[in-house]
Amino acid sequence: MSSALKVGILTGGGDCPGLNAVIRAVTKSLIHHGQCEVLGIADGFEGLMGTQPRACALDWDGVSGILHRGGTILGTSNSANPLKDAATLAQVQANVQALGLDVVVAIGGDGTMSLAHGVAQATGIQCVGVPKTIDNDIAHCERSFGFDTAVATVADALYRIENTGNSHHRVMIVETMGRHAGWLALEAGLAGAADIVLLPEIDYDLQAVAAVCRTREQRQRYTIICMGEGAKPQGGAQTVQAHVEGSPDPVRLGGAGHALRAQLQPLLRSEVRTTVLGHVQRGGDPTPYDRVLASRYGHKAAQLVLAGQFGQMVTLQQGRIGSVPIAQVANTQRKVALDHALLVMARDIGICLGV
Repeated sequence: MSSALKVGILTGGGDCPGLNAVIRAVTKSLIHHGQCEVLGIADGFEGLMGTQPRACALDWDGVSGILHRGGTILGTSNSANPLKDAATLAQVQANVQALGLDVVVAIGGDGTMSLAHGVAQATGIQCVGVPKTIDNDIAHCERSFGFDTAVATVADALYRIENTGNSHHRVMIVETMGRHAGWLALEAGLAGAADIVLLPEIDYDLQAVAAVCRTREQRQRYTIICMGEGAKPQGGAQTVQAHVEGSPDPVRLGGAGHALRAQLQPLLRSEVRTTVLGHVQRGGDPTPYDRVLASRYGHKAAQLVLAGQFGQMVTLQQGRIGSVPIAQVANTQRKVALDHALLVMARDIGICLGV
């Protein structure tokens, strides 16, 4: 590829620990190996949707000192939808041309990958994807950066919740993020010694959950329940917090923990309390594991750019960094398989999965 490549970087969707590490690795790798010009696009695809593009130059010094910082120096948006109409698509294409970009590195989750694929298909804009989400639900990717940090945050919260639950002999429900996939609730529940783990993939039996709580009332006198926001009772529906019109992800889940508390309280002697962790799961500095993984992803993205291998998303499969076509990732999710080894282990060590 030509050494005069001009590369844009954007971070889309929800913020996530490790984004700055990717930005740093992409930028430094491209400058070091490709002598490329790198631009940071503000606020995800939103920075390309206005009458004037919003972007700034990224250089070596500008991305130094950001490896350990949470959030994203570029800003992000989880509501910007460049595919909403033909006029918006045309504006995005015009802005990419105005900036002189040869390729856009899109860092984001399944929603961002779907948008990148759609934009590329409709306009011919070249894209390279980097998988980011605390939900760990990106198809064909074993581990997305940000997930390890979120698991650590939730596990720490569960430990703290256990302290107060034990002291007051309560049933404590902790609701995590994760949308329609249960990875975060599952791994954090295991790491945080939850007694009951409820996932979107396994509809829970209220009576089975209550039975475990009643048994523990006689022994430990407290119960810790870790549940994903997408979990729902058998025969019931997911708890929707809001609908955001025009967003690529219009259904916002939330409140499952409060719904469970209302259902569970009449069945128990113990007081039931719910804690919704919310956006604390997204914040904070990335763990060392996420810093390294994000840097590896960023470096691989730069290699794909320099090799002209566009339309690919960086991935981790069988422990190895590689890539897959973004088209295979778009509009799909990776959920917890019902025969997954972690579920088998959870059952064998006495954790209730709601059934």
